[in-house]
Amino acid sequence: MDGVHAAHNALTPFLHGDIPYLEKALRTIGVYVLILLLLRIVGKRQLAQLSSFDLVVMLLLANVVQNAVIGPDNSVLGAAFGAAVLLGVNTLVVRAAARHEWLGRLLEGTPTTLARDGHWLTAVIRRNGLRRADLDAAVRHQGGDDVTETTEVTLEPGGALVVQLAEPNQSADKSDVAALKAALSTLTEKVDALHDRRSARPRAPRATRWWGGKRSR
Repeated sequence: MDGVHAAHNALTPFLHGDIPYLEKALRTIGVYVLILLLLRIVGKRQLAQLSSFDLVVMLLLANVVQNAVIGPDNSVLGAAFGAAVLLGVNTLVVRAAARHEWLGRLLEGTPTTLARDGHWLTAVIRRNGLRRADLDAAVRHQGGDDVTETTEVTLEPGGALVVQLAEPNQSADKSDVAALKAALSTLTEKVDALHDRRSARPRAPRATRWWGGKRSR
């Protein structure tokens, strides 16, 4: 019996939380809504993580809100319950945003154009708190040398930076390779057909000439 009691005492901190499940659910939902609002207010810069500063903020943010979510509860069941609540709330919000376009715009915002026709929109970049050096690096990362090779650079609501290169600067894709193969196949067929016609054409007899009593061809 002593062993059973010892095992029970050892497992109690892991299986029994110090706060009610209702309170844990409310804590989780409250922190989720708070972070969602904060990210909406500060804009897309933090989600884009264009610099090491943004990464540091996101890592510290997770630690800052940790105690607000779990409170004094360090149990395994409490953590599992909190994770389930968080995933459930996020699933509902994402599905609602996907179903209602206005809700998606309200929660995430709309795409922001940072460059157009090869020129940065300086006022927009400043308003969003972005650095030209970070944006130039993002353009190079996506295949361009600089902004002059782009037609549009857009910062999506989720933080993704989409670079649309001008047509002469775009990399070849599957459709380009397929078109090249088709053109090469057509050229090969034409060369083969020309070779067959030349092979089937009868050869004219070579003229015979006489030089000093000798015949030559």
